[in-house]
Amino acid sequence: MTEYNPNVIEKKWQDIWEEKEVFKTSTDKSKPKFYALIEFPYPSGKGLHVGHPRPYTALDIVARKRRFEGYNVLYPMGWDAFGLPTENFAIKNKIHPKVVTEKNVEMFKNQLKSIGFSFDWSREINTTDPMYYKWTQWIFLKMFEKGLAYKQEMPINWCTSCKVGLANEEVVNGTCERCGGEVVRKVKNQWMLKITEYADRLINDLDTVDYIERVKTQQINWIGKSEGMEVDFQISGTDDKLRVFTTRPDTLYGSTYMVIAPEHPLIEKYKNEIKNLDELKTYQEMSSKKSDFERTELVKEKTGVEIKGLKAINPANGKEIPIWISDYVLISYGTGAIMAVPSHDSRDWEFAKKFGLPIVEVVAGGNVEENAYTDTESGILINSGFLNGLEVKEAKKKMSDWLEEKGLGERKINYKLRDWVFSRQRYWGEPIPLVYCEKCGWVPVPEEELPVLLPEVESYEPTDNGESPLAKMKDWVETTCPKCGGKATRETDTMPQWAGSSWYFLRYIDPHNENELASKEELDYWLPVDWYNGGMEHTTLHLLYSRFWHKFLYDLGVVPCPEPYKKRTSHGMILGENNEKMSKSRGNVINPDEIVNEYGADTLRTYEMFIGDFEKSVPWSENGVKGCRRFLERVWRLQDIVVEGDDCSKELETSIHKTIKKVTEDYENLKFNTAIAALMSLLNEFNSIGKMTHEDMRTYLILLNPVAPHITEEMWDRLNLGGMLHKATWPKWDKDKIVDEIIEIAIQINGKVRGKETISIDETKESIREKVLKNEGTRKYVEGKNIVKEIYVPGKIYNIVVK
Repeated sequence: MTEYNPNVIEKKWQDIWEEKEVFKTSTDKSKPKFYALIEFPYPSGKGLHVGHPRPYTALDIVARKRRFEGYNVLYPMGWDAFGLPTENFAIKNKIHPKVVTEKNVEMFKNQLKSIGFSFDWSREINTTDPMYYKWTQWIFLKMFEKGLAYKQEMPINWCTSCKVGLANEEVVNGTCERCGGEVVRKVKNQWMLKITEYADRLINDLDTVDYIERVKTQQINWIGKSEGMEVDFQISGTDDKLRVFTTRPDTLYGSTYMVIAPEHPLIEKYKNEIKNLDELKTYQEMSSKKSDFERTELVKEKTGVEIKGLKAINPANGKEIPIWISDYVLISYGTGAIMAVPSHDSRDWEFAKKFGLPIVEVVAGGNVEENAYTDTESGILINSGFLNGLEVKEAKKKMSDWLEEKGLGERKINYKLRDWVFSRQRYWGEPIPLVYCEKCGWVPVPEEELPVLLPEVESYEPTDNGESPLAKMKDWVETTCPKCGGKATRETDTMPQWAGSSWYFLRYIDPHNENELASKEELDYWLPVDWYNGGMEHTTLHLLYSRFWHKFLYDLGVVPCPEPYKKRTSHGMILGENNEKMSKSRGNVINPDEIVNEYGADTLRTYEMFIGDFEKSVPWSENGVKGCRRFLERVWRLQDIVVEGDDCSKELETSIHKTIKKVTEDYENLKFNTAIAALMSLLNEFNSIGKMTHEDMRTYLILLNPVAPHITEEMWDRLNLGGMLHKATWPKWDKDKIVDEIIEIAIQINGKVRGKETISIDETKESIREKVLKNEGTRKYVEGKNIVKEIYVPGKIYNIVVK
């Protein structure tokens, strides 16, 4: 037998798969479909690092398994290629962003092909392709038509060095994360998308999808829905009021001061009455250099300035209270003003303690300073006039009724979610397909004229006044109004990188369609996406934006379902060997090309799946890579012990069927490490008896193939096991042959047997609990009840005590 040589084997099979279009998605719609989706990468000049293949391999395993099971599989790949990193590189190196993008895509694609992913490359998309962004522009025009796209003055983070607007996450300690330059707040007229219109649906429809719990929680927290009251505080001696939103109107008597955002228009309006205007202006300038994220960080030290010369009146008790400005209050959130209740809010308490402001306890429940950190949700009202003696819940209602009756406030639902700032003052993005006419206002470019192409420019340098580089292109900017035929100018802002990634999963379904985003027939068949895996860092903004766009398209009748993704899972990062996040500055980045060249793509794939719990971050280990290579060499040597036989080896029948069951279930539950461990264990058993039949080998190679496709295809071919491996059928286990592993337990509710459940002998308590709570016989005794205790006697009984 020849030596295992992955460099030869892997190239051979990659060429065969490409030539025969093995992974091209079938047009046969009689088959059940499976749409597997991973987040398409940003093709930077750095290329892939070993973190990228982890999620790609995971869903590649599931996609390959589904093909064995007879599904029509769509597993596509593309490029999220617009964006500032490419533009900055182009500016620095005097190369057109289009050229930079083409080179980066070519490098990424070659890297991905070398790892042997079963992508359908015939469906490759690129957000910078005019035939792609034509439909991005089309979606934007539909939003404009429906009133969901509008223009508004908005403060942005402005890097004085890069001369470009930055996202909050790109500002660190008041400086630009990229260049270290000073960042200031600048007001710009920006295009906005009204995502808040969909806030309730974005929360409620999470009940209809299979997302891991931490993803749902992040979505809900980001939207931040809260029910409460908007309350008016009169500004003493004036007709003006400061309106605040609060979820705790019951604590109004405990409001001993107010805080407004440094940018609040009140300061300009009453500048003649304010006695310390210079002090306030200094503080305003300091605040303008911080991002919203930095301003609202809970851990930072509180700062602020009292507005001397203005007071507010607490509507509950008529007392005058001071008004402060502080950067932890944002003009863009709520009303830009808060009522501070330092006895029952940790942030307000820290501020009050620092500046010596009064603290009045209004909900009984122990030491005031302790309460500050419990944000009391229950207890009896004290020091609160007509609310004294009431429970919090009752006091909330009574105060809300009183405020509405007196005309001092109204019930309100508030959201932390803000409308999406959609403008970018840069070149490398989708042109916004609108023109401005003095007579007609903003007018959409006619659909038949889409796409509005990004023009060629000599310089991508941002302008000194903060406008897009496109603003300097007079011939492109000056146009005629589609409505009246008069003079008009094009919008020179471009779309953010998020635009193209908000609907890319739809274009994969019908990527070459020139007449529509995708055909109705294709969308009806493929949607929703069956399984979407991505990083936790994208489970707020990207996931939210794409769900919003999809819901909008559903309302238009373009897509057939209200949610884009049936299932969403997430993976942990691969860290450097020093247990730190991989980065060039730390010198711990691992290039997958080097691993593929030295050990083989199958070794890289096997190691990345064997490294640990898929959902947790894990450090890279060179020794672990070598261990996986040794495992594959042992798999290769199994060819030496194969004997004739189309039946399973009797000695290993139970072990083989247990392994089929284990691997099948573990692949579906992202437990790749334990699936591979089971295959390692079975390999040991084959070697211990010194032989295996052709049927044993068929089963083993099919089970291993999704993880290590090249070596398994080669061995299948060498041993003449029938046709090509990728056309085989996934093996099934016989429950009678793993009988020692299956047992039945009784389920008791309050001591009475109410049902029985079949479980595996080694099944976890969490898994058993899930089965017990879904059991038809017991569910009616548990639903709507309070579970006070659960006792599991392993292998015998599961007892639940309910009230």
